[in-house]
Amino acid sequence: MRKSLLTAAAVVAAVSMLTACGGGDDNDTPAETTSPTQAESEAPVSATGSLTIWVDENRKPAVQAAVDIYNETNPDVKVTLVQKNFEDIRADFLAQVPTGEGPDITIGAHDWLGGLIVNGVVDTIDIGDKAGEFETVATQAFTQDGQMYGLPYALESVAIVRNTALVDSTPATWDEMIAMGKAAGTKYPFVINVNGTTGDAYTSYALQTSFGAPVFKQNEDGSYTNELGMAGPEGFAWADFLAANGMKGTGNFSTDWTYDVANQEFSSGNAPYTIAGPWAIQTYKDAGIDVAVDPIPSAGGQDAAPFVGVQGFYLSAQSQNKLVANDFLVNYVATPEVMKALYDADPRLPAMSSVADQVASDPIVAGFLAASKTGAPMPSIPEMGDVWEYWNAAESSIISGTATAKDAWTKMIADLEAKLG
Repeated sequence: MRKSLLTAAAVVAAVSMLTACGGGDDNDTPAETTSPTQAESEAPVSATGSLTIWVDENRKPAVQAAVDIYNETNPDVKVTLVQKNFEDIRADFLAQVPTGEGPDITIGAHDWLGGLIVNGVVDTIDIGDKAGEFETVATQAFTQDGQMYGLPYALESVAIVRNTALVDSTPATWDEMIAMGKAAGTKYPFVINVNGTTGDAYTSYALQTSFGAPVFKQNEDGSYTNELGMAGPEGFAWADFLAANGMKGTGNFSTDWTYDVANQEFSSGNAPYTIAGPWAIQTYKDAGIDVAVDPIPSAGGQDAAPFVGVQGFYLSAQSQNKLVANDFLVNYVATPEVMKALYDADPRLPAMSSVADQVASDPIVAGFLAASKTGAPMPSIPEMGDVWEYWNAAESSIISGTATAKDAWTKMIADLEAKLG
């Protein structure tokens, strides 16, 4: 298991700092009135007890790196990592926590939050002034009704990926980008995954938001309401854009393109631009393509805000070790030293701003960071699960030309309003 890459001096400094953060005693069965804020202030200098943390295979090395450093300061806390399939974690957490089983902490995606809150299986986490040390989109992602329900540690979003041998920049507008793409003389000026005839509203979402048509409207704190934001004229303007750029228009969108097809076309040098996430970069590099990453240009005149996914740590509402768990999360994991160790073990864009800026010396990382700074968290409200089927289908039918933009979008809004009540 990979250890932290911190130098010995840095570890000593981190241990000294963390020792100064503690205070109070642990309680294996905290009273019902114990809040996360109280837990933070009462956390022992050198904690005792045990923690069980659920992780998946990919993230296990990252969490183990954090645990290794934690145990330098807290050797009397037994931390057990339980490896699970990521696709099973949410369902198992929902099933086991109400019975008093399950972990004290689980790693998970922020868009699980709505369902976890509705089922009463997660507790709030108050990180106090440290909230300002994280990217705003990261704290927004774990916020609902003014409360934080998770500690963010990593971000991911899509961005424009360009072939540097074909184009030397990404303009600020869609029209300018397409013009540059055409001037490159390739088969296509641009390719994008639309998931074939199924549709993929996720990948193109930044272009939609540039028309002022978010899927749901947001509160001032960044949390989402359940009021559709794409039901007005802005949403219809986006639908018209899709039709104009679809298979009966310019052909810049095509239901012939799946994730694999779009990647193959870009990797073969048949397009200078694509929209993709960090998970696709190695595929392009393996194909011998030198790439750069830029924010997505505006198609509708407003900022293009892609969906941002945030990974974080959830605290079980039924944990019998909340004081130790909060000590681990708030006083320890939420530090630049550990966030950097998490990045070293599993290089995902850090949610803590200072660490993100530190690793952004890599221009690929810097590009995705710039894109995420303009982004919006994927809605974590339960209603989001009802949206995808209708939304994807409407966009696919518009792109293919099997339905007019007006008819498809009107039907989608009506179906969603009926579904959401």
